[in-house]
Amino acid sequence: IDMNEIDMNEIDMNEIDMNGIRTLGRELSNWGRWGDDDERGTLNLVTPACVSAAAATVRRGVSFSLSMPADENGPHDLRTSGRFNPIHSMTRYRGDMPSGRSMGGFASSEDMLIIGTHSSTHFDALAHLWYDDLLYNGYHHDAAVTARGAERCSIQNLAAGVVSRGILADVPRHRGLDHLPPGTAIGPDELDAVLGAAGVAPREGDVLLLRTGTYPRRRRGLHAEDGRSPGLTWECARWIRDHGIAAVCADNLAVEVLGANGDGPMIPFHMLAIRDMGLLLGEMFDFEDLAEDCAADGVRTCMFAASPLNVPYAVGSPLNPIAVK
Repeated sequence: IDMNEIDMNEIDMNEIDMNGIRTLGRELSNWGRWGDDDERGTLNLVTPACVSAAAATVRRGVSFSLSMPADENGPHDLRTSGRFNPIHSMTRYRGDMPSGRSMGGFASSEDMLIIGTHSSTHFDALAHLWYDDLLYNGYHHDAAVTARGAERCSIQNLAAGVVSRGILADVPRHRGLDHLPPGTAIGPDELDAVLGAAGVAPREGDVLLLRTGTYPRRRRGLHAEDGRSPGLTWECARWIRDHGIAAVCADNLAVEVLGANGDGPMIPFHMLAIRDMGLLLGEMFDFEDLAEDCAADGVRTCMFAASPLNVPYAVGSPLNPIAVK
């Protein structure tokens, strides 16, 4: 079968197989769009004009942290996810030097944090995921991801930070709920409806802030049944490409809906977004305070700012993103 001749509209809109992913991936591909050596993907859409426009959204001068606390009460279970929650420990708290030598009249404390690059609020580097042996922009995984880390498409390419207009899609509030039930699929039409009702027209370079209500429930130990997190469907990849969205950040585990693709690949949106589009994804955000403020003043836009740690070869990084209104 020549997959180039298949109409994507004829594919089951609830499921997509590897051939469908390959076909849609070619349609949405940004490979070579910003040069053969590009490692930043859709962040190239964030121009200086976008940053200036984002700054112009600030009217009241109030800011909101969009990160969950980096502590042991995170959402991970090492036995099932292979990820662990952050570990914080004091290394000095009585003021003594390790040698026992006097501190000369003052005392101090120090601590350390053991944290996985994907174990709290974080960005995925474009080296985080690939298929058919190739990363974003055609880099082969054998050379691009080694025992040292990401030789290509590492998180260090984002060290200057991401600053752009953030647009909040508060899906549960639009539905009259405080959170979406596990396994709830959010498609392109619903994104249009939620943003349209909020009076927000997406612009090229925007950061889509997707609220599902998942994060605070997981924080309280109310885990989504069977890991079926609510989120975007794979069809949203085309919507994101058509609207020029530079990044998608969500308050769930994987941005996309989990457990909805039947026998097909588990995370088809990730495959299309990271590998084919070079789309920046942020996960496990906390939008609760921002969403309450947006509901109160009716403004669903903000200046979004986030910077990963400057870690060479890393395939992700923890964050403390900020929204300013």
